[in-house]
Amino acid sequence: MSNWEGLDEFVAVAECGQFTAAAERLGLSSSQISRQVARLEERLQTRLFYRSTRKVSLTEAGRALLPRAQQI
Repeated sequence: MSNWEGLDEFVAVAECGQFTAAAERLGLSSSQISRQVARLEERLQTRLFYRSTRKVSLTEAGRALLPRAQQI
């Protein structure tokens, strides 16, 4: 497993604001996106998103990671 695994998915969700839109953008299923982000959160030992049934927003940790992840 790469340390970078899940970063593309994280950035796509952060930029699109939805797991479904991120999945369409990357050509993956929304469940794949969700699993990759969950694994990234597990490795980092922090939540990156606040999730609700309609909306996804970045946590403080997610906001801090986003600019670095976009550069990578």
